[in-house]
Amino acid sequence: MSRPPPPRYCAICGAELSPNARACPECGADERTGWREQDPTDGLDLPDTEDTAEAHARFLREMEPQPRQGRSRARHLIIIAITIGIVAVFLMSMFRMR
Repeated sequence: MSRPPPPRYCAICGAELSPNARACPECGADERTGWREQDPTDGLDLPDTEDTAEAHARFLREMEPQPRQGRSRARHLIIIAITIGIVAVFLMSMFRMR
C-alpha cells in the first residue's frame, strides 16, 4: 500500500513541500502530527484575521487600569480627618500642660 503524496504546501506553516517529503522542512509537521491536505480549521466558522486583531485591541483597552475617582475622594477625606485628629490631640495636650 503506497502512501498518498504530500500536499504542495504545509497546512500548518505554509512552507512549500517537495513531492517526496515525509515532513515539513520548516515546522516538522507530518501527517501523523497534523499535516494534512487541508488545514484542520477549514470548515470552522472562525473570525477573520482583521476581526481577531480588532477584538484583541478591544481586549487590551478593557484591561487598562481605569482611573479611580471614588477612591481618590475617599483618600482625601481620610487624610483630612487624620490631620484634624492629630491637631486636636496636639492642642489638647498643649492646654493640659498649662
